[in-house]
Amino acid sequence: MTEKRGAVVRHLPPSPLGQVARARLIAEIVAAYVQARRELRRAPIESVVAALRSDSSPPPPARGPIALADARRLGWIVARTLKLMPGDTRCLARSLVLTRLLARRGISAKLVIGARAAPDFLAHAWVECDDQPVLSPGDGSFSRLVEL
Repeated sequence: MTEKRGAVVRHLPPSPLGQVARARLIAEIVAAYVQARRELRRAPIESVVAALRSDSSPPPPARGPIALADARRLGWIVARTLKLMPGDTRCLARSLVLTRLLARRGISAKLVIGARAAPDFLAHAWVECDDQPVLSPGDGSFSRLVEL
């Protein structure tokens, strides 16, 4: 992963990350997780997403196949990293962390929250980039409630 004036550039290399880059990315994921948990205790979800997306100097927005590939790869890395964290790291936490990482890289994405009523009520959150799921949208039984 490259750096530009202290900000992370949007594209991940297609090859495996080196140890230093991996450590930086894990630290970024953990920091985003801590920030998301802290923000959720203080504010409504819309404000939390806005706070996670805010950055002092975001790169220009990225779209297209490279952005989607980067988003999917980051989604996989976030899910894998958060599995090892204590606490609630289910779909909403993963989605908030990924939203933060994508925003820092200038990748446009939306956080989607859906629910189903039967057989039991269940809510689910996921992230989409260019209208494609980056994190699992579940089994297809969730109706969209809100897109942030």
